Amino acid sequence: MSRLTRKERQADTRRRLVHAAAQVGARRGIARASLEEVAETAGYTKGAVYANFASKEELFLAVLDERFGERLEQIERRLASGDDPHAQARQLGADFTQYFEGDREWARLFFEFAVHAARDEAFRAQLTARYRALRERIAAALQRRMDELGIEPPQPVADLALMTFAMANGVALEAMLEPEEVPADLLGRMFELLTAGTGVPR
Repeated sequence: MSRLTRKERQADTRRRLVHAAAQVGARRGIARASLEEVAETAGYTKGAVYANFASKEELFLAVLDERFGERLEQIERRLASGDDPHAQARQLGADFTQYFEGDREWARLFFEFAVHAARDEAFRAQLTARYRALRERIAAALQRRMDELGIEPPQPVADLALMTFAMANGVALEAMLEPEEVPADLLGRMFELLTAGTGVPR
């Protein structure tokens, strides 16, 4: 095997630290998570954290960036598939549900971000900036799909994107608190109802 370059080693270290931060943050909460424990979990010293991140908040925002990037790619692929719009809506709901159910650690950490942001104004500003950027990308993908279908949405696509966020986050919270009460297809059915409300024919 060829030796890793310095840049590749740094990228690998950063990746390991981000994954360790997700584990520790889900277990302890962002406020109580220590950089020492993150470094130890990743197999490094605390110095490795500061060599890659300016602060604990920057490290945890990197966790969010990675997860948001994964979800955005999945959503954009689904919307660009050209499938029946109602089937797309159901599948988008199923994708999101499977993502959360498949990683309960991330589900806990996701809501930890909101809790931490409620107490830290600077962190909240960073979090909301990322949220807005993600919603804008989703709104753009929805607009492209509406244009393909030749449909003028009854609400601005920015509002439709916000509705999907609110529904997805709400279902995720309910599923975390009472998983036995939330059907696996609930979010998909909610997305399909929203799709029908935009005037997309069956």
